[in-house]
Amino acid sequence: MISKPARAEKHEPPREAYVWIWLPGEVKPVVAGRIELEGKRYLFNYGRSYLERGNAIPIYLPELPLKAGVIAPEPPLTMAGCLRDGSPDAWGQRVIINRLTGMKGEDARQIEFDDLTYLLQSGSDRAGALDFQVSGTKYAAREQENASLAELVEAAELVERGVPLTEALSKALYHGSSIGGARPKALIQDGDVKYIAKFSAANDTYAVVKAEFIAMRLAAAVGLHVAPVRLTRANNKDVLLVQRFDRVRRGNGWERKAMVSALTMFGLHELQGHYGSYSVLADIIRARFTDPDPTLRELFGRLVFNVLCGNTDDHARNHAGFWDGAILTLTPAYDICPQARGAHEANQSLFIAGNDRTSRLVTCLAAAPKFLMSEQEARAVIDHQMATITELWAAVCDEAELSQADRNLLWGRQFLSPYAQEGYAS
Repeated sequence: MISKPARAEKHEPPREAYVWIWLPGEVKPVVAGRIELEGKRYLFNYGRSYLERGNAIPIYLPELPLKAGVIAPEPPLTMAGCLRDGSPDAWGQRVIINRLTGMKGEDARQIEFDDLTYLLQSGSDRAGALDFQVSGTKYAAREQENASLAELVEAAELVERGVPLTEALSKALYHGSSIGGARPKALIQDGDVKYIAKFSAANDTYAVVKAEFIAMRLAAAVGLHVAPVRLTRANNKDVLLVQRFDRVRRGNGWERKAMVSALTMFGLHELQGHYGSYSVLADIIRARFTDPDPTLRELFGRLVFNVLCGNTDDHARNHAGFWDGAILTLTPAYDICPQARGAHEANQSLFIAGNDRTSRLVTCLAAAPKFLMSEQEARAVIDHQMATITELWAAVCDEAELSQADRNLLWGRQFLSPYAQEGYAS
């Protein structure tokens, strides 16, 4: 391990970036176009060579239709949402700030770079099928340094404490900086499978990683389509491995499946995410998704499960669809994590029925018609989930080796809370 910390470099904000895309079924990217900063807006232009390709697809519709000329983002957006989906979130930004500045503690928390810096300084193996480069003619992946899971855990802990990383640790953690979310994480590969590794955080007051594992396992048990998960340990810390569903091994390469977030589907800016709605997403599914009827039932099931497990962090970036250039398909569920709860009442991040976001089963029932479900059908989904969670709770907690103290904390507070069940009788 190299002991010398990564040296902070003087940073000049970029004015442009080239967007590269993995087309459906391909394992190598092609340049699609260019982002250019003009004032406070990021304008996009497809490249002529891309428009002339027989297999070119729009990066996303209606935002970026296949046409020549400048495409400006629709206000209040400053960048097309489908492009911003590839930008690092809170955790990735912290890794980049650590790498570029070497600043510690509160000084590092005051640093904020521009959007193009985050796009160009984050790892290339980001979610979906896009990457961002300084060149429009030569693709150079920003890959990770080989590192063990234990080294990645160590690196994440140092970033949390605001300690500059060694060059080796910096390169190792940098690879996963493009993956969204606020919690410590990294990217790893095991044979023909790629994973997002999610770590414990320094300020965790209970076994958050194990709680997410339990929620994801139970979500699969009730019949939802979720990303497979594994639980392991490194450096005496819990690590959750979430199998990536946007990567498919093709010979010696990887196909990347294009994705957009529900935030992009809503056409909302990051700061407007709280205006997102399950009901509006249901409308979009009916109009633009493959297999709308079963997809609506799946989304309703995810809504109910979020309420039953205490996952109030179901914001618009935690729902996504695969994009094939013409139509959307719901991705497997991910980031189902029970949230710390200090009060009796709770609210979901997205509106459920009208302007009601209260985390209650009766609110879900009120929204059932939006999902083309009768009250009887909705109750059947709810009753099945409650019975399954109750039946399998102990076994899944045993699998996670969850302590009795954490079981007592989660059961009846996050999982199957009395507030969620108020006014509901099966």
